[in-house]
Amino acid sequence: MFVYEYKVNPKPQQINAINEAIRTSQFVRNKVLRYWMDNRGVGKTEMFRYNTLLRKEFKFVEELNSHACQTAVERVLKAVNRFYDNCKKQISGKKGYPKYKKNARSVEYKVSGWKLSENRKHITFTDKKGIGTLRLVGSRDLNFYQIEQMKRVRIVRRADGYYVQFSVQLDPRDTVKPLIPSQKAVGIDVGIKYFLAESCGNIEPSPQFYRQGEKHLSLLNRLKSKKYQKGKPQSQNYHKARVRYARKHLRVSRQREEFCKRVALRLIKSNDLIAYEDLNVKGMVKNRHLAKSITDAGWSTFRRWLDYFGYKYGKITIAVSPHNTSQNCSSCGEKVQKSLSTRTHVCSHCNYMEDRDVNAAINILQKGLSTVGQTESYKLGEFDPLASLEQSCGVTVGL
Repeated sequence: MFVYEYKVNPKPQQINAINEAIRTSQFVRNKVLRYWMDNRGVGKTEMFRYNTLLRKEFKFVEELNSHACQTAVERVLKAVNRFYDNCKKQISGKKGYPKYKKNARSVEYKVSGWKLSENRKHITFTDKKGIGTLRLVGSRDLNFYQIEQMKRVRIVRRADGYYVQFSVQLDPRDTVKPLIPSQKAVGIDVGIKYFLAESCGNIEPSPQFYRQGEKHLSLLNRLKSKKYQKGKPQSQNYHKARVRYARKHLRVSRQREEFCKRVALRLIKSNDLIAYEDLNVKGMVKNRHLAKSITDAGWSTFRRWLDYFGYKYGKITIAVSPHNTSQNCSSCGEKVQKSLSTRTHVCSHCNYMEDRDVNAAINILQKGLSTVGQTESYKLGEFDPLASLEQSCGVTVGL
């Protein structure tokens, strides 16, 4: 699926209609979730039947498109299934029990409830909420795709306004030409001091967008807190301050996202194989001393874009175990204990000296190459390298 996003500038009455549609979708989701909690064991069919009863009971629910109500039920099903899967896998910590939505920010339609204009520059929502026609502001041309390919349409509310997203059924590999093989492989080690270090010695500095904007964020947060009145309806000045604070956070997150996207695309286009650490970021952020720096680095976002671009351009991305990648010597393989504050790897066995992160990146590349060394041969069942060696040498190979 491809997601194309467009900015829209609705009028005040349209803003009220969009907010009402979002609240209705949230209401349906919470009511269906309450139904599941009171009747544990009910399945998909019972949830959709309950959604039908809600449409008959509440007029404002009936005014929302039926497919938009169904997507709210699907979100409940997704949360319930994820909870059950986590319980079956016996993951540590909380299992993600479904919770009520308090501040929903989107409403999603399927193939009905909306209509595009002939030039694909305007969209009209045809349900009874009264949203009407919105002009799509963006550079992507929807004329390249058929209406049948657009499976979902979502209205999203953010701090800087409203957006309309189109989910287009399209394979990313069909949108690009195959790249010429670069005949290069690289291992990357993500970090806090540097964003990442490559096995070839290149260092990508960490931009630290949150750290740079932290002072301004603290100022905006203080101004927002000063205008807050406990136990009373909040003034317009408070809401303006809240929006300014939220927009600054949105800017920081967008800067981080674009940086991770740019670095991931550069690595994919310049290498045929990329090996990286399979880090447990969710567990690492529990360290209160490093949580802010890890979150600011955006490791999970970077990995998501790296895997996406690898699939899109037909490149190999391998996640390897991070065990001892920073401690082992990439030259002789001996383990050299060092603390996190030690930034230079010096091997006492072979006198090899290298930057700590570059040494780790070389180890990661070695692990990645060993992982894919004979994968295809084993898969096809053409030969067993160990069995062939035993037959030719007349010895038994031990592991």
